Amino acid sequence: MAALLRSVGETGFEPRRRKRLYISGAAVLVVGIVLFLLVLASVTSGSGLALLDQPSHDWLVAHRSAAVTTVLEAVTSISSPTYLTVIGIAFALLWAWRSRQLWRPGLLMAAMVGTVILSTIVKHQVVRHRPPTGQMLMGPDDAFSFPSGHTMGAAVFLLVLSYLLLSRMAPPVTVLPWVIAAVVVVVGVVTVALSRLYLGYHWFTDVTASVTLSLWILGLVMIVDSWRPLGRFGSVDMVEMERSTAAD
Repeated sequence: MAALLRSVGETGFEPRRRKRLYISGAAVLVVGIVLFLLVLASVTSGSGLALLDQPSHDWLVAHRSAAVTTVLEAVTSISSPTYLTVIGIAFALLWAWRSRQLWRPGLLMAAMVGTVILSTIVKHQVVRHRPPTGQMLMGPDDAFSFPSGHTMGAAVFLLVLSYLLLSRMAPPVTVLPWVIAAVVVVVGVVTVALSRLYLGYHWFTDVTASVTLSLWILGLVMIVDSWRPLGRFGSVDMVEMERSTAAD
């Protein structure tokens, strides 16, 4: 029994740290919701941030080049929702196999699947059309535009993976890992978002909304991770359970 619990869960956070993570997760979730609603309001009203959609699209179309197109076509191919979800699940399975733990890899898989579901639901609720088909560089795509599944998938994968790794670092933790993670997340998400805008498949507010939705997923992961029932099993509990099992 103890071995099973160890494989599913992990040593729990101490209560104070658990509370901080729970509050932080709730804050991230609320911020993501508020920002998403602001972006959605600008899209539905055609004001605010949405005023940048057409100018940014026109500027990128006017400044295309063969070299940049080749690079960003590769980026957008690798970050397709289906491909990225498969990559995320495969990575999580490998992680589970190597670490012999299921909790964090399971959270990562759930986050990737949840991203596809949430993105699909929002697309069909908002029903926003993409930029003109003639300006799409990799063939026509008649799926709904808002949000960008590519951008959201990349943001969720990088944000959730960074959280799952950094939250387990033993104190004292230097600022360097956080800086490296922040740079990787920003560069990765911006590159994927830029590829979708440059290739003519999304508006600026589409990719912006995707980032806000990724905060929803990250916040939920943090809340579930800090709340998880198996988190109450610490190393001392495991030792006691092993002793009682052996005695039986």
